[in-house]
Amino acid sequence: MDSRPEIAWAAAETAARQSYGKLVAWLAARTRDVAAAEDALADAFAAALERWPRTGVPEKPEAWLLAVARRRRVDAVRRRLTSEAGREHLKLIAEEMEARMTDEDLPDERLRLMFACAHPAIEPGIRSPLILQTVLGFDAATIASAFLVSPATMGQRLVRAKNRIRETGIPFRVPDRTELGERLDAVLEAIYAAFAEGWSDPAGTETRRRNLASEGIWLGRLMASLMPEEPEALGLLSLMLFAEARRAARRDAAGDYVPLAEQDHTLWDGALVDEAESLLRRAATMGVIGRYQLEAAVQSAHAARRLTGRTDWVAVRELYDALLSIAGSPVVAINRAVAIAEAEGAVAGLAALYVLGDDKRLDEYQPYWAARAGLLARLGQAPRACEAYDRAIGLERDPAVRRFLQGKRAALKN
Repeated sequence: MDSRPEIAWAAAETAARQSYGKLVAWLAARTRDVAAAEDALADAFAAALERWPRTGVPEKPEAWLLAVARRRRVDAVRRRLTSEAGREHLKLIAEEMEARMTDEDLPDERLRLMFACAHPAIEPGIRSPLILQTVLGFDAATIASAFLVSPATMGQRLVRAKNRIRETGIPFRVPDRTELGERLDAVLEAIYAAFAEGWSDPAGTETRRRNLASEGIWLGRLMASLMPEEPEALGLLSLMLFAEARRAARRDAAGDYVPLAEQDHTLWDGALVDEAESLLRRAATMGVIGRYQLEAAVQSAHAARRLTGRTDWVAVRELYDALLSIAGSPVVAINRAVAIAEAEGAVAGLAALYVLGDDKRLDEYQPYWAARAGLLARLGQAPRACEAYDRAIGLERDPAVRRFLQGKRAALKN
């Protein structure tokens, strides 16, 4: 065993990256006590960082960490259970653990853990942060910063969610096919929310969002590997890869925002696009079309510009029609209106937008006002377009996008 400190630290870091969620899931699946599993594993990693530089990295770091975490967990239970019944319960726990621990690979319980974190009894807003912490090992402060809440608030929410898993006996299992739909949607939505937080930082320069996009993709790959016959898992991974492939083209050399239609497609990552296309084709053979596959298909239609030199807006509009029929959100409706404008003209696109005018959610939604401003400008209605641009600019947090909108408004006034 190599005992050089740098080798030991690298091995511990690799184990944390690759096995943290697997180990937490295995430890928590028996007791449903996620917090206790995390504490035991934290002790195991601390022991590894203390011992491995002196004794060398064990042949099977994952098994070593689990053995230490198990002992810490059993010690904690022993301290709490002092009655005869408690000692008997402790014995049964220990026997089960010993029976399960062999030289074979550790069973992968991460999928079950993610379904527990996304159970309907868990508040929707905490599901994604809970998965980030339990499966990837993110600390509460990092998650809080990414989701724009205080560390104390996020910590309290995570503790409450873990207590709910334990106290209500939320099962660690993949739901039956009859109940899979809603539960799977919750898991996929949590993963996509993590990706979207990182995607909102195009250059990857904000500490609070750094790596979240790549971690979301990592979770997506995990889902696709654990559920290879689930078309929506493949569709979500495809969607995220299409988006990530365009990262280098989203800003120009000066850091200014470049809209999708104006991006230099030679800057797109061809390997990621090809992988996304392959995943989408695989999903399409499974006979069930869902939201993420349709969203990925929209991205595929845009990606085709690298081959044809143009965007098939009729196809994009038809895909948004299908999306609107299964996910009637204002976001989909706005994108559909933009596609209609490109395929049929600004008048038709604006008419599609006006249908949404009574939806109060749009009052504070920047893309609605930006789309409206652009269509009004195309129709020569400069004063109304400037008003819409003002609303969009006031709602935009990204400085580069704000500058882009300000430039559009200035050009219209001039």
